[in-house]
Amino acid sequence: MGGKLIVFEGVEGCGKTSQMQLCSEWLESLGVSVVVTREPGGTELGLHLRRLLLEKSEDKPVAEVTELLLYAADRSQHVEQELKPNLAAGKYILCDRYTDSTIAYQGYGRGLNMSLINQLNYIATAGLESDLTIWLDVDVEVGLSRKLSDQLGLDRIEQETIAFHRRVQQGYAHLAASHPSRIVRVDGSLSKEAVQQVIQGILRVQLHLAR
Repeated sequence: MGGKLIVFEGVEGCGKTSQMQLCSEWLESLGVSVVVTREPGGTELGLHLRRLLLEKSEDKPVAEVTELLLYAADRSQHVEQELKPNLAAGKYILCDRYTDSTIAYQGYGRGLNMSLINQLNYIATAGLESDLTIWLDVDVEVGLSRKLSDQLGLDRIEQETIAFHRRVQQGYAHLAASHPSRIVRVDGSLSKEAVQQVIQGILRVQLHLAR
């Protein structure tokens, strides 16, 4: 059985972490070897970059292009150190965010040049695309209220304006419409259990998993 890269995407508070954990447990129950990872922060280098990207700094804000380049650096290291070796070993990788996040957040959210983003994504990934991307679609307000209720505090990106997060959501909608064979929308406003059942059904069909 060949390896598969399954990416989970969505706005803040869409439920990626919970669904990835449930999905990992389910896949392992089927005898699938699973790796759970994330961007940014899926490598030792990435953990340092994640702190730089997500910690709030009022007096020394991260420039928008700098932010884009840091995400690209994290991705490049992640692809070479984690994704490619595990895919070659036949493992199923569940990845919290990948290239679509950069398009949605830095492209639609920040308004940075899309051709530059696409070029950096290609350089960072060497053309490696997801086999399947699960887009957990929730209203921006719902997602942010979930983040506020977990009492962990909001990171730099989560503290952006509601208008920013709405542009990100529009980016995901456009991506899903443009790549229907790769990106599958899941209604993230359903119960945790219901969302997981939908995801399992999608994986069975898309990845030809045994029932």
